[in-house]
Amino acid sequence: MRAILFAGGLALLLSLLGTRVAITMLSRRGYGQEIREDGPTSHHTKRGTPTMGGVVIIGASVVAYLLAKAATGQAPSASAWLLLFLFVGLGIVGFLDDFIKIVKQRSLGLRSKAKMIGQTVVALAFGALALSPMLEDHRGQTPASQHISFLRDFSAWTVPTVLLLVFMWFLITGFSNAVNLTDGLDGLAAGATTLVFGAFLLVNVWQYNQSCAVAPSASCYEVRDPLDLAVVSAAIMGATFGFLWWNASPAQIFMGDTGSLALGGALAGLAILTRTELLLVIIGGLFVVETLSVMLQVGWFKVTKGRRIFRMAPLHHHFEMLGWEQVTVVIRFWIIAGLFVAA
Repeated sequence: MRAILFAGGLALLLSLLGTRVAITMLSRRGYGQEIREDGPTSHHTKRGTPTMGGVVIIGASVVAYLLAKAATGQAPSASAWLLLFLFVGLGIVGFLDDFIKIVKQRSLGLRSKAKMIGQTVVALAFGALALSPMLEDHRGQTPASQHISFLRDFSAWTVPTVLLLVFMWFLITGFSNAVNLTDGLDGLAAGATTLVFGAFLLVNVWQYNQSCAVAPSASCYEVRDPLDLAVVSAAIMGATFGFLWWNASPAQIFMGDTGSLALGGALAGLAILTRTELLLVIIGGLFVVETLSVMLQVGWFKVTKGRRIFRMAPLHHHFEMLGWEQVTVVIRFWIIAGLFVAA
């Protein structure tokens, strides 16, 4: 428990101070955000705001986790290493996307196929390692399960490894892109992901207290390394919360794809490692709704040859176009994210 508090507090402090330094450095180098021309006109004033702030979130999270483990004299677990691999790996894909946007001075970075290839390589590598017998613990538990899960494994559904890898790929790429879509207003994605990582922190602590390795019973949770995953969750939550100080409206820095892809992937990774894959649809419900709004908009536009359901997608832009103030949209969407977490 000391490691959880240490990791969360240190990550918040590192992110809070580190983001201020990043704003200065990125501004000097002219690493500013490009704005899509078809977006709300109010966003044009944001052009040139420093981006790639996700580097600070990732760096603060990893450093805080490692220092927390060192301070408590504990070795990192296989599950934690895998989650950090996924977190950093998708952050690198996002960083390449952000860097190309800056260099070429356009609102689009990596081509969609190149980005998907990068996400796929990282997701499949994570999935293969999470299911690998090489990472079994003394009880024969691999970091990920061979079953699909909601609150627990559906033990009757033993899923073939190939299909399970496809499912993991879908979940990881889906949620990394979902957080990316949500990151369209100052502080929206940072605030919402902070809430969801907080939820997974509680899930992991609960699972540790009821773990079959700690307290065997008919109702125990057959999971691996839940307490260490709680430390990682606390670190990422703290780092994102510290970043929010500078990302809240009016944002002085954006997390960019570097941060949004990494955070979304880490959420999916936590769901896989805690055996709560389907529960993520509820806990991260805001991101699901934002993604569905884009899918409905694009599908309806193609079917009706030009008609739209929303004034603009993702959904948060629709309310902007209705005349809602940006801060109003963000706070109400935070409340919606909190309601999903509470549910």
